Amino acid sequence: MLNKALFLDRDGIVNVDKGYVGKIADFEFVNGIFQLIKGFRRLGFLPIIVTNQSGIGRGYFSEEAFAHLCDWMNKRFEENDIAPVPVYFCPHHPTEAIAEYLVDCGCRKPQPGLLFQAAEDFSIDLSQSVMIGDSLRDLEAAASAGIPFRLWVTENKQSQIASSCTHCFTSLSEIEPLTLVA
Repeated sequence: MLNKALFLDRDGIVNVDKGYVGKIADFEFVNGIFQLIKGFRRLGFLPIIVTNQSGIGRGYFSEEAFAHLCDWMNKRFEENDIAPVPVYFCPHHPTEAIAEYLVDCGCRKPQPGLLFQAAEDFSIDLSQSVMIGDSLRDLEAAASAGIPFRLWVTENKQSQIASSCTHCFTSLSEIEPLTLVA
């Protein structure tokens, strides 16, 4: 039996986007993220974070520092009765990165590589899954992967016309998992 996933972008959805967040001191959870994850978990969705992290590629922080931050983040999830959430990340950038990360890859959103890898690793049925992001590239990756529920959290009301978006919200607290996927 295949699983269904709740794919989450990190910066702007899980944590407040302060630009290249690679330190615990800069990490602030977005209001409502714990309740949102719990709501989808009750419906059988496995939460998975898929995130571009060009701050690594640009040399702002290391992969080791990012892993440390992810461990800290997962400890906070556990304190809020949420099992650790797998994190898939792309450290690359096609034009602005140090040599080893200067790559035009298939894992950097809007490419769907991170979603495909997570689907393979966790036996995910992408056609039963949800993506929540705060940028068009998140939703474009989800559309390319065949994810039917693509939720955009943005203050820009114009975004409702985006073809890669199936639902638009101004905050996580507006999202009602049961009414979306029931």
